[in-house]
Amino acid sequence: MSQLMIGGVSLCSPVILAPMAGVSDLPFRLLCHEQGAGMVCTEMVSAKAIFYGNKNTETLLEIHPDEGPVSLQLFGSDPDIISEMAKRIEERPFSVLDLNMGCPVPKVVNNGEGSALMKNPLLAGRIIEKTVRAIQKPVTVKIRKGFDEAHANAVEIARIAQESGAAAVAVHGRTREQYYSGKADWDIIARVKAAVHIPVLGNGDVTDADSAKRMLAQTGCDGILVGRAAQGNPWIFREISAALEGKNPPGAPDLRERYETILRHARMEADCKGERAAVREMRKHMAWYTAGLPHSSRMRRRINEMETLEQLEQGMRELLLTDV
Repeated sequence: MSQLMIGGVSLCSPVILAPMAGVSDLPFRLLCHEQGAGMVCTEMVSAKAIFYGNKNTETLLEIHPDEGPVSLQLFGSDPDIISEMAKRIEERPFSVLDLNMGCPVPKVVNNGEGSALMKNPLLAGRIIEKTVRAIQKPVTVKIRKGFDEAHANAVEIARIAQESGAAAVAVHGRTREQYYSGKADWDIIARVKAAVHIPVLGNGDVTDADSAKRMLAQTGCDGILVGRAAQGNPWIFREISAALEGKNPPGAPDLRERYETILRHARMEADCKGERAAVREMRKHMAWYTAGLPHSSRMRRRINEMETLEQLEQGMRELLLTDV
């Protein structure tokens, strides 16, 4: 397939790591980039938090020069604050600014942010237009099928995004009311693709190379966002990218590669957040990395008792490499 361009940003692969709160931090993004992600997306960042100088937000804004193209995602509902904060951070080394209009979390939606903006197309348009005018970097928009099935207005919002100057739109094929349950509706992605001329990124139920190829064929979308399927599986990007290039996808990682990746991930987390916080952060990642392996329930109990990198390394060696 042809090379994906978002504004003036060229992606080496159309397979992109989706933004995931509590998951797509700097260490995980680096791992996904190394495995072939064409672009990686930050955890969503509150424009208000930047405005008020929230200290925790600085970690979310950290970008490493080795990550490749990075999409930095902002969320909020005030066009002035979002556009002003976009301008304030524009000199940071991200390539694309993404506006979140799809987050389903109640505390976000109840503030009129995230997917709540799909209920207010005029406000959504003002946010996009004002942000596009404020910065030189390309602005993209992440939306859902709609707020609920009765208001499946992704096509309308995508057209507004295009008219407001967005460089691309990403469509998750579920409504806000679905959260992440049920089946993603790929037909809505196809309808958006038919309605606009800017790149359309499909999101939802891409779990391997076969589903990625089916989404591209069924929807005609220009790129794919991979979210939950990358949890504990950064190798999914090399698998999908190889398949899209007509190559035989590499096999699943063996236990040695899995072990070494977990350790490297943990050490990078420790460099970013300190050892104690890193080990706690790694508990969910280790559960994902080891899901489906023999004795995985015993692994999860052991994982939740780990407090130091030494315990993590020893535990993973015993659990993964005993029979290697």
